[in-house]
Amino acid sequence: MSLLELEDVHVAYGRIQALRGISLRVEEGQIVALIGANGAGKTTTMKAISGILGLASGSMRFEGDDLTAIRADLRVKRGISQVPEGRGIFPGMTVAENIDMGAYLRSDRRSKEFADDLDRVFELFPRLKERRSQTGGTLSGGEQQMLAMGRALMARPRLLLLDEPSMGLAPQFIAQIFRVIEDINRQGTTVLLVEQNATQALGLAHQAYVLETGEVTRSGTGADLLADPTIQDAYLGVS
Repeated sequence: MSLLELEDVHVAYGRIQALRGISLRVEEGQIVALIGANGAGKTTTMKAISGILGLASGSMRFEGDDLTAIRADLRVKRGISQVPEGRGIFPGMTVAENIDMGAYLRSDRRSKEFADDLDRVFELFPRLKERRSQTGGTLSGGEQQMLAMGRALMARPRLLLLDEPSMGLAPQFIAQIFRVIEDINRQGTTVLLVEQNATQALGLAHQAYVLETGEVTRSGTGADLLADPTIQDAYLGVS
């Protein structure tokens, strides 16, 4: 049984069909990448999985249970956390307060598990610990991405949805973010990654899917797609 399964999923914005019957699977312990051009449906897919957008038709299962009618907050409780495109931090709140918001639905704030999770965030992102009293809006773009990821991890996700984590970042932050994604996965969290930097994404991914105009057009291992001349020409800048 896959951790996450989407079957023939359709999503529409009014009359505009954003997803046209996509099907994909995410196995537990994997990093799965979604690549594609702008407007291909990558962010729509993530929003549908997290419950922000409803399905026009199709089905979605998490650990074998139907997710289709489950509210977004209950999906977080079930173990799905999203780091949205653009980060979505609270700029007027401190780093510590932003991180704490990720644990909003947790009832074990005085437990050792909660303290261990907070320590894990600060081990992954030492700069956040240094800036824990600083407001989120004063952080650099890379630091804000770290904050958004740390906040999501405080919900103890089984599946972490990362939407364009390298967007707008300086090269030194991009390399760090991808190292952390690998560390998060190595520590046991399954990752679904949407990323325009297809070379980096496919280099990390166990499995990958290519989206074009709301449809899955290719799938395979990250290594296979990375070596595919068609993918190289379309997405990797190789011809």
